[in-house]
Amino acid sequence: MAPEPFPGRVVVGFDGSGPAVRALDRAADEAVRHGASLEILCGWPWGKHPLPDFGVTDETGKLLYSSARRLVDTATERVRARAPHLAVSESLTTESAARALLRCGRHAALTVVGTRGHGGFAGLLLGSVSLRVAAHCTTPLMVVRGDQGAERDRVLVGVESDDDTDALRYAFQEAVRRRCELHVLHAWQYPAAPRGSHSPSYHLSWDELEHLRKSAEAVPQYAAAPLRVAYPGVTVRAEAVRERAAQALVTASREADVAVLSAHRRPRHIGLQLGPVAHAMLHHAHCPVVLVPAG
Repeated sequence: MAPEPFPGRVVVGFDGSGPAVRALDRAADEAVRHGASLEILCGWPWGKHPLPDFGVTDETGKLLYSSARRLVDTATERVRARAPHLAVSESLTTESAARALLRCGRHAALTVVGTRGHGGFAGLLLGSVSLRVAAHCTTPLMVVRGDQGAERDRVLVGVESDDDTDALRYAFQEAVRRRCELHVLHAWQYPAAPRGSHSPSYHLSWDELEHLRKSAEAVPQYAAAPLRVAYPGVTVRAEAVRERAAQALVTASREADVAVLSAHRRPRHIGLQLGPVAHAMLHHAHCPVVLVPAG
């Protein structure tokens, strides 16, 4: 039987790029909040020198290894200056970025990546490595987006139904860690009318429309109710808005320090793919996004 995810470790992918530095800083802060250690995962551009056993023998390999070693040492020094009491470990890898992050993150409390990168994690771009990790991660993944400004003292979580319990629980825990408010948001729309109709809901009676509205407004309250009992110290704002889910969440992310979503993955002919809402948030959110695997 595989071991349970190790709650005492945060993993961050680092390649020296600007977004990776932001992800490194955020990962250090998250490790402190979780009471965890931090593992800095770094690769290097071996190119035609894979050297899987680290048997560095030629001059090119030695130069590449030295460059990677300096890179990860610089990252560690930065973290120790930011969080002197945080336990930090380093990992150099010749694996592909996505594979290494998935392997190391399998037993971590959180994996953190930036939106783009270079160097050892070549192609660490949103749409490549980050999206591949998001499509296959089995533990929470944070993609560091948005501008680092003043703290807003709010965690945002999007819920579709009470099936999003894992994401809700993570959001409640994050609100506890941050000692801030939790915004539980559910977006909904009236069902589309038949083709050719000028009214989006002409085929429904007033009573039916009211029933749909009340049912939608009850979703965030109902979904959050059990966790309100488990986390009585968290101030919860439950809200339902009649709007497209992606648009509503992207807008709400302007006022949040972090947004939490369930990662609903759908099988496609090219492999697992994220749902459209998670995909939109990873591209357009105004704050870091945490994806929590559904189920």
